[in-house]
Amino acid sequence: MQWITIFQKEVIEDWRNYKWIWVPLVFMMLCVMDPLTTYYMPVILDSVGGLPEGTIIPAPDLQAGEAIMLSLAELSSLGVLVVVAISMAVIAGERKSGVAQLVLVKPVRYLTYITAKWAAKLLLVFTSFLLGMLISWYYVYLLFGDLAVTEFVGLFFFYFIWLIFVVSLTIFYNTVVTNSGLVLTLTVATIMLMSGFNQIFSHQLPWFPNSISQHISTFLSEGTVPESLWGGASVTLLLAVLLIVLSNLILQRKEIAE
Repeated sequence: MQWITIFQKEVIEDWRNYKWIWVPLVFMMLCVMDPLTTYYMPVILDSVGGLPEGTIIPAPDLQAGEAIMLSLAELSSLGVLVVVAISMAVIAGERKSGVAQLVLVKPVRYLTYITAKWAAKLLLVFTSFLLGMLISWYYVYLLFGDLAVTEFVGLFFFYFIWLIFVVSLTIFYNTVVTNSGLVLTLTVATIMLMSGFNQIFSHQLPWFPNSISQHISTFLSEGTVPESLWGGASVTLLLAVLLIVLSNLILQRKEIAE
């Protein structure tokens, strides 16, 4: 009952802050922006008069899988930033204001407090990601061709594991520091460092979390889930769980020390 109460409180608070409105809208915009822009780029260039008279630019010859990967590419940058932004004060803000101490002084387990807030943010991210990818799938079907249901489900499932890791990493830094701006900075910096590390050692570490998007692209082009994608998803999910466990330990020690 305590877990459900904290979970419901977080969901209602996100609704009152209009996150349940603007976050899905932002995800839908990000997911559909690149496929539409890519397809209509010849028309856009022609309408602004930026080409010599008589120049003809053919429509991009992309497969459906390549087109929908444009949406994931946008989510991997701006989408991840949105996820971090909506999660950066979920615990740090309450710790700074003293609300967390009031909740935890009652017989509420630290893990209950953390996982309830973690799950509430994941529900918001899941819904926004689903709506964004559904509208992207629709426009990709209209403009570039059909993408099988199994391919869409696989893409959604594996990339959502990466988003679970991003939320877990943000929650972890929420327990380390109380400044929400610093949580944002640390989380983004960690993801950027991981991305750079992945670019350097991608051949030696095919199961690294940041390689999931690359493996999803391979899955869409070949039609079968590569072993590296299963491995990368498993490692990423394991790291997400580990981050939540560490968050519990860190928050407990900090609150007891204070």
